[in-house]
Amino acid sequence: QVQLVESGGGLVQAGESRRLSCAASGSIFSINAMGWYRQAPGKQRELVAAFTSGGNTNYASSVKGRFTISRDIARNTVYLQMNSLKPEDTAVYYCNMNLKLQGSYYNSYDYWGQGTQVTVST
Repeated sequence: QVQLVESGGGLVQAGESRRLSCAASGSIFSINAMGWYRQAPGKQRELVAAFTSGGNTNYASSVKGRFTISRDIARNTVYLQMNSLKPEDTAVYYCNMNLKLQGSYYNSYDYWGQGTQVTVST
C-alpha cells in the first residue's frame, strides 16, 4: 500500500557532502513523523535526524551542525543534507515515516525504506 523509496547514497570522500531523499507513495492520508536512521556494520540502528509530529527536529549529537533534515510535505518527501562527512558516518541509511492511510484514519503505521548505503572514505 505504501512505498518509501530512498536515493542519494554512494561513495564519498571525507569532508564532502551528500543529500539523501526519501519519497513516499501509496494510499497516504497524512504523515505524522518522518526521519532518518542509520545502521553501521555490527551496530544497532540509530536515529540520525527526525521531524516529530509537532514539526520539531531532533538530531543525533554526532551529526548536529553537519546534517540537516528537511521535507516537502506536498510531495511526501524527506531529505537529509549531510555535510562534512566523516568515515564514521559510513552506514546504511534508512528512511522512516509514521503515517495514516486512506480509510484508516484512527491508526498510524510505521514504514521503512529499503536503505541506501553511504560510504565515506578517508
